[in-house]
Amino acid sequence: MSQTLPSAGAGALTSGGTPKKAALASFLGSAVEYYDFFIFGSAAALIFPKVFFPDADTNAAIMSFATFGFAYVARPVGAIILGHFGDRVGRRKVLMFTLLLMGASTFVIGCLPDFKTVGWWAPVLLVLARLCQGLSAAGEQAGASSMTLEHAPDNRRSFFTSWTLTGTQGGQILAALVFIPVLALPDEIKFGIGWRIPFWLSAVVVVVAFLIRRTLHEPPAFEEARKTAQIAKLPVADLLKGHWRDVLRVICCAFIAAVSTVFGTLAISYAKTVAGVDGTTTLWLVVGANLVALGTQPLFGMLADKIGRKPVFIYGAVASAILTPVFLLSLESGSIPLMFLAAIGYFSGGYAAANAVWPSFYAEMFSTKVRFSGLAIGTQLGFLMAGFAPAIVAAMGGIKPGGWVQISIFTAIICAVAAVSALTARESFRTPTRLLGLK
Repeated sequence: MSQTLPSAGAGALTSGGTPKKAALASFLGSAVEYYDFFIFGSAAALIFPKVFFPDADTNAAIMSFATFGFAYVARPVGAIILGHFGDRVGRRKVLMFTLLLMGASTFVIGCLPDFKTVGWWAPVLLVLARLCQGLSAAGEQAGASSMTLEHAPDNRRSFFTSWTLTGTQGGQILAALVFIPVLALPDEIKFGIGWRIPFWLSAVVVVVAFLIRRTLHEPPAFEEARKTAQIAKLPVADLLKGHWRDVLRVICCAFIAAVSTVFGTLAISYAKTVAGVDGTTTLWLVVGANLVALGTQPLFGMLADKIGRKPVFIYGAVASAILTPVFLLSLESGSIPLMFLAAIGYFSGGYAAANAVWPSFYAEMFSTKVRFSGLAIGTQLGFLMAGFAPAIVAAMGGIKPGGWVQISIFTAIICAVAAVSALTARESFRTPTRLLGLK
């Protein structure tokens, strides 16, 4: 991590939890998830069209992006299942399961045969492994955000939960740094064994995260609910009965996640196809922007603890919409310094605000007894937009000359939906954790 998590401070409200350890465990869990997701996204843009599909098929890029989106189809199913157990048996047990499932699925992808070896079975097996990744991801961020929020002091919830999403930046940085040398390999190695190495290396990150997460205990809020028999027998039923409006709100707000896939996956393909920017350069853009976001996201989290979740989140959505065309046009400029400046402004100064705040913003809409389920189901249904954004925009002609217009319009629409939905939410940054989600 780029910063040391500070103590709660003399004036902070205590929670009885271990917020630093929870934040670290969440950071590492998200790093695993997004290391795995980002290497898949990079491979979907640069490798899989040649490895898992017929060489002569002009739709290989669209089909490859579709495999990226299949994980998001599995996520709502996983959200219901894992949300149920997360609210019934505990956050920690579910998070241990999601960590191991994600690591195993990613390792298996690196072992799959290619199209030349088994024909159409190759993309079928790829989709199955991707579905397992999606099932894992459905519970990871919701569980990590719930656990960290419930461990955190009342007046620093946004700061500590921001480390869950800051872990995504750590994972993306690590994935890009591992993938960059692969792109430099000769084609026969790169499309042979080379692309598989980043998938196999995910096992290392999983082991580190597992060793830390296994020492973490359940948050005080959940333990209190268990002691007082406040655990829901059917969390989803209670959720839909008392919080269905909040679930819809989270779904629409979660559209903002599509900005991340536009930046980290679609823009790579656009830069290569339209602007002639090599894959190595675009991956360094991702590394640079995410490195800066390691610092800006905790700051946005701190700001949200001072002024509220809504203004910070809405700023992030509006800034993302405005800066998308700026970033895409910078890719066509031929100026690498301009590309880096635009990438950092777009991702680290704009999108990072919404990204840092949503774990606390969404989680605070729900009570302890349904928080895991509400956060998981709401986000995963909303994240469907993020998963299929590359395929949708590619089908609209977004990776052809002039495609920056389609990409920008698409991004502006999803950002507007997220911002308007956030406006309808209650501001909860001054509400004690024990009273969150109570009408």
